[in-house]
Amino acid sequence: MEAAQLSGIGVTWYTWLEQGRPINASVQVLDAVARTLELDHAEKVHLYRLADVPSVPASTVSSTMPPGLPMILDQLSPLPAVLLDSKYNVLAHNGAYRALFPGLTDDGSNVLRTVFLTPECCDPYQHNIDDQRRMVAYLRGAYVRHLDDPTWQALVEELCGASPEFAGMWARNDVAVPVNLIKVIQHPAIGDLAMHLTMMSLPATDGEWIQIFTPVDEAEAGKLSVLLAMPEESRLRPVDEHRRRFHAVS
Repeated sequence: MEAAQLSGIGVTWYTWLEQGRPINASVQVLDAVARTLELDHAEKVHLYRLADVPSVPASTVSSTMPPGLPMILDQLSPLPAVLLDSKYNVLAHNGAYRALFPGLTDDGSNVLRTVFLTPECCDPYQHNIDDQRRMVAYLRGAYVRHLDDPTWQALVEELCGASPEFAGMWARNDVAVPVNLIKVIQHPAIGDLAMHLTMMSLPATDGEWIQIFTPVDEAEAGKLSVLLAMPEESRLRPVDEHRRRFHAVS
C-alpha cells in the first residue's frame, strides 16, 4: 500500500492495523502513519486506539477562548456561568458567578485548590465525598492526555502534597467525565443555595467546558435574586468579616 510505503512500515503490519488486529506499535510509528495520512486529532486518537496504545496524543485543538464566549456567558445572567479548563482553572465568568463565588474570580483561581486547600468554612461548595472523588476522577481522565505537560504534573504534586484527601483519591486511579448534578453553594451573605449544575464541553477548544448554575426551585431562585440585587459591598462584607475574625486577614 502507498500509505505503508510512505510511512516506512510493512504492508502486512499496516493491513493488520486497519483491521484492528493485535500488533506491537510504537508511538513513533503511529505518528509517522498519522503524518502520512494527514490525520486530524480525532482521527489520530482513533489510530492510537486501533493499535491499542493507551497514551493518546495530547489535543492540538485551539486553547484560545472563542471570541464570542464572554458575551455568551453574560447573556446567561442571571444564571451564574463560568468557563473552566480541564485543570479547573477559571478562565472567564459572568457577573452572577462573581456574586455567587466571590473567592473564585481572582486571577489564577482554581476550583480544585479551593475545594481541597481552603478551610471547610471558606469552601463555597457543600461537598460530599462522592462529589470530590468525581472531580478528581475527571482530572485524572484529562491528565492522561497531558502526560508531557509539566504544568499538569506540578498541579497534581501540589494538591497531593497539601491535601491528604486529594492524594488518597488520586491514588484510586478512578477516571470519570463531568456530569450534571445538584450542588449546594454556601454564601455568607445569603446562606445555602441548592443549584442544578449543568456542564457543557467545547469541542473546538483544548478540554475547556462551561458550568451553568440553575436554582432547583422557585425558593432557591428567590434567594439568588436577592443575592444578585445586593450591592457588592453588602455581598462581600460577611466574607471579609469572617476572614478577619477567623483567619486574621486584615
